[in-house]
Amino acid sequence: MKESQSSESQSLLRSNGINYLVPFILITSCFALWGFANDITNPMVKAFSKIFRMSVTDGTLVQVAFYGGYFAMAFPAAIFIRRFSYKAGVLLGLGLYACGAFLFYPAMLTGSYYPFLIAYFILTCGLSFLETSCNPYILSMGSEATATRRLNMAQSFNPVGSLMGMWVAMTFIQAKLNPMETEARAQLSDAEFEAVRDADLLTLITPYIFIGLVVLLMFVVIAVTRMPKNGDQSHSINFFSTLRRIFSLSRYREGVIAQFFYVGAQIMCWTFIIQYGTRVFMLEGLDEKSAEVLSQKYNIIAMAIFCCSRFVCTYLLRYINAGRLLAVLATAAAILTVGVIMFQDRMGVYCLVGVSACMSLMFPTIYGIALNGLGDDAKFGAAGLIMAILGGSVLPPIQARIIDCGTIADFPAVNISFVLPLICFLVIIVYGMRRAKE
Repeated sequence: MKESQSSESQSLLRSNGINYLVPFILITSCFALWGFANDITNPMVKAFSKIFRMSVTDGTLVQVAFYGGYFAMAFPAAIFIRRFSYKAGVLLGLGLYACGAFLFYPAMLTGSYYPFLIAYFILTCGLSFLETSCNPYILSMGSEATATRRLNMAQSFNPVGSLMGMWVAMTFIQAKLNPMETEARAQLSDAEFEAVRDADLLTLITPYIFIGLVVLLMFVVIAVTRMPKNGDQSHSINFFSTLRRIFSLSRYREGVIAQFFYVGAQIMCWTFIIQYGTRVFMLEGLDEKSAEVLSQKYNIIAMAIFCCSRFVCTYLLRYINAGRLLAVLATAAAILTVGVIMFQDRMGVYCLVGVSACMSLMFPTIYGIALNGLGDDAKFGAAGLIMAILGGSVLPPIQARIIDCGTIADFPAVNISFVLPLICFLVIIVYGMRRAKE
């Protein structure tokens, strides 16, 4: 009997005689869906900058709107989930996701940039509901002893969606946009500019309409499927007392800070690989469009490495303390980022690709460590960690402003801008080392 209980405590998807395989698969599918949204969006900074003849800084308003939605809706999502259930939170998240995706069509009809930002904001309000619901829901689908490994396993499918998003962005958006370069677009008359802009916007919105339909299908499947009610027993909302309780824990409080800097680093590395690679490849003689497409190919390679590394690191967590492994990978990422800053050729691109292998473990591990032992407070704890995704909204515009300088002291500004991700990884090293001692 004791052997059976011990076996269940080490099982990823079985607890108290309940098998969570089907619910796990469905909720894990949502991880892939928001991975798709995240990584089809990163190349859109460059795409919108070209389509609307804007600076890189103006283009990063896409990231401000995108990750601002996470910040704005995290605690309302937690309150909603506490009042109703994880399943209700997942369904509302999918509904808002689909609504935001479909709003790209009326945004296109306006021919204006700002309606797209509204669509992104609504879409990511849905993603905020999804992440606030799905992450702790996965943690609850089995024993607490295997919770961090279970979340890492579910998060391993997030980069599968991310890879698909990157591939769709490269194949159906970047490769099909008008090849006219930025300088040539600036010389167009108003009528010529509007014709090119409208054709490019039609190309850009098509994948979003398609993913909206996929999300609606997932909404229906989850709505008709019986899902577990783990963690849904308490519906009382003691907002401020709960916040005081969870933020009194250094493991959680510092986890929110570490997550803020991690997400900022991730978005900066995956967004500005386009600008970084474009500069390197144009120096090698490629035209701007070809350099952008090649940069996105390297971005896809980075995500494939990220995906493989996630599975490897999930396995290593069986044998290595989570905090210690987090610190080791953050140290490696910091060293590679120094290479990104110093090299001005393909070696810098290779270093930037290598950073993704180190980042693979970070988000779910910080998440799992911070929520460990919170019990029913995990619903509000999850919201704080999702709000920390604001790092993806705050830090990229700062990096974009540095990039827009062109050169700084005769050194490429795009290289110097990666000092920001370097600082982020140093923060994560400290968090990992502190948690390794527990």
